[in-house]
Amino acid sequence: MKKSLLLFSAMAAAIGFGNLVATCTVSAEDIPSGFTSIFDGKTLDGWDARPHFSPIEFKALSDDARAEKMSQWMAEAKQHWSVENGELVNDGSGPYLVSAKDYTDYELVIDYKTVPKADSGIYLKGSPQVQIWDFTDTTKFKLGADKGSGGLWNNSAGAAGKDPAVLADKPFGQWNRFRIIQIGARTTVYLNDQLVVDNAIMENYWDRESPLFRSGPIELQTHGGEIRWRNIAVKELSAEEANEYLSSRGNDGFTSLFDGKSLDGWQGSPENYEVVDGAIRCQQGKGGLLLTKDEYKNFVARVEFRLPAGGNNGLAIRAPLGGDAAYSAMTELQVLDSEHPKYAKLDSRQYHGSAYGMAAATRGYLRDVGQWNYQEVTVDGMRIKVELNGNVILDTDLAEAKDFLADKKHPGLKRETGHFGFAGHNDPVEFRNVSIKQLP
Repeated sequence: MKKSLLLFSAMAAAIGFGNLVATCTVSAEDIPSGFTSIFDGKTLDGWDARPHFSPIEFKALSDDARAEKMSQWMAEAKQHWSVENGELVNDGSGPYLVSAKDYTDYELVIDYKTVPKADSGIYLKGSPQVQIWDFTDTTKFKLGADKGSGGLWNNSAGAAGKDPAVLADKPFGQWNRFRIIQIGARTTVYLNDQLVVDNAIMENYWDRESPLFRSGPIELQTHGGEIRWRNIAVKELSAEEANEYLSSRGNDGFTSLFDGKSLDGWQGSPENYEVVDGAIRCQQGKGGLLLTKDEYKNFVARVEFRLPAGGNNGLAIRAPLGGDAAYSAMTELQVLDSEHPKYAKLDSRQYHGSAYGMAAATRGYLRDVGQWNYQEVTVDGMRIKVELNGNVILDTDLAEAKDFLADKKHPGLKRETGHFGFAGHNDPVEFRNVSIKQLP
């Protein structure tokens, strides 16, 4: 069912960067096909300015206050930023340059050249940062400079991606190229064709308890020394491209649960579901459970789903063959068009991704109605993690759940095994590419 994508091939020749394999330098004209340049090589058009400033606070400003600050910051930035020979140059001081446009799922290519003792980085979605170091500066070895550039330096200590996997920096005086793929918070970084960060979650520096912002600008940070940038270009990714990328990563050990043609291997109320264009669809006005034949204890499940306007369904976790999955199963994870007006007054534990009635997921990460979403659910003991479109929206231990919606008990909460499946609620919600991997 899936077409191949160029963007996530591990081989540079397969992603439109074949010329980088054979050469050590990057030509000024080297912007890959399909990318849109966001620096015209002549002016600062398309860029704003901002210091290290919280996007949360920035958004909270009044329109007038925001406009005043932006004008002030840009006036200051112009004292430190210039364009020379098609290169964007900063003297090591002043506010950062910020793309005027926000990005959600995208691929970025950008070249940079810096000097000894300089320290810089690239903020993604307004959050720091893909680090750029002087990898020879012994005074910063204790901070990780000796490991090289490209790591997600503001991730927590020990978190995936904080340090680059390899030292890939070129000597001073040579141009370096980043290729960065970001789907949700999932971030992959190549530096000079070497993989330095592999599909790691980028943490939200501004709010550690929340996922990375759904969308935001690209920011060029600088302090401590001159840095030059060129060939800054972005390829925005469709929902289909983003989903295919996410599903291609870490997929060893998964078994398909749906053949794309029939409901073979499913039980419960199959008469209320149908297969349409390679997807399982709950029939309009019908519902009930559609469950796997096998039972599962600890597992990771992957599924794509598409919601109609106001659509409602659920993922049954460790469910018995009968009953209401929200209570008889360990839990029902909501599959819901959370932003539809008819759901405006729901309890926070009833919105998409929530463990129904027990633990609230973070809202705001569903794609537009009619687009396919990609979700991964990890069940390990009593711990549940839900990752939606590359963003962790729920990570909770249900053993700690004490406050239940309407004080209604969940008798199935402590079930140690059960079926996986769908809990229909009369709406034509669709599911496809359903797979599972059992955990110890």
